[in-house]
Amino acid sequence: MNNDQLMHDPAGPVLLVGGYGTVGAELARMAAGTWPLLLAGRTPARAADLCRELGAGARRWDLSDPEPFQAAARAVVGLVNDPDDRVLRAALAGGVPYVDVTRWTSRVQRAAALASLGLPGTGPAAPVLLSSGWMGGVVPLVAAALAERLGGADRVETSIRYDLADRAGADSVEFMDRLGVDFEVLEGGRAKAVSPLSGARTLSIGDHRTKVARIDTPEQFTLPLTLGARTVTTRIGFSSTAATSALVGLGRIGFFRRARGERWRPVRRRLLYAPGGGGTATLRIEVEGPGGILRATVTDPHGQARLTAVGALLGLRRVLGADGAPARTGLAFPESHPLPGTLLPALEAAGVRVDVTGRDVTGRDIAGPVAETAAGAAA
Repeated sequence: MNNDQLMHDPAGPVLLVGGYGTVGAELARMAAGTWPLLLAGRTPARAADLCRELGAGARRWDLSDPEPFQAAARAVVGLVNDPDDRVLRAALAGGVPYVDVTRWTSRVQRAAALASLGLPGTGPAAPVLLSSGWMGGVVPLVAAALAERLGGADRVETSIRYDLADRAGADSVEFMDRLGVDFEVLEGGRAKAVSPLSGARTLSIGDHRTKVARIDTPEQFTLPLTLGARTVTTRIGFSSTAATSALVGLGRIGFFRRARGERWRPVRRRLLYAPGGGGTATLRIEVEGPGGILRATVTDPHGQARLTAVGALLGLRRVLGADGAPARTGLAFPESHPLPGTLLPALEAAGVRVDVTGRDVTGRDIAGPVAETAAGAAA
């Protein structure tokens, strides 16, 4: 049992655990100038240049090392895997607002139970935002914004185009370790077990025709709970159709089921973890509700790391009540945002393009960037 201690200090720094990694450095640059920052990780010397650039501090916190960590912070953001819930437990015990963007579905479920029940003798004394939906919660945020325009969400379908030329942190392909495990989704209001990489189809994502197949993502668990969606589906495809086809083929012959465990972990990771110099992150989120169907195409020309950091930044604003609504104590998911109408403009303001097409609850046809469609709605 470790003795990690985080103490809440409303005037203290925002603690970014993993704050100088690929996503962490993007978030640190976005948050600098708004809040003082403390970057934590296994090798704080690697943060030296970033700390000089941003005027931030750095501390060592290796989540695999039992050495305890202590700090005072106004909020904490988890940007690296927290397999033993050390950061979450320390935040709960210290009443520190907490955001996490790194968990796959089963770990979101475990963290949600822990945050709901609290530690022995305690209850949640601060906001806890589990924002691990795809790209730091961007997918569920967009789904919530579209659902508001439609008067609800019956069906949410997400298609992801993963650019193999993009920069990627070591944790960004952790979903590879789940490709041999069936997962449960809701289809038509009924629970259904789904095999990863099944249900392949080819569709348009932005300007590209992309082959996509099923994967396990946390929003498939959370959106039925929060928005009441009866069907939630997420698929992923790669900028190389050949790479997608090869992965689907490996899934079909059961490679990922047989190649589970630590022995095969390096092989699994080599299949996808080949970070490039930069690419474009593109998502398509389609929501059907009582008022019609809306489809949003989300594009960040700076890539998935930056888009994930944008999601984390919006989560940080939420737990600090810095987005126009008071922070709420206790557990929440990104799509539980009290002001869903502000979410697409907030993404646009952060440099993320969001194009919406379809028909909303008023019966009005919509087509174009968020800024234009919002102006039309106001008119």
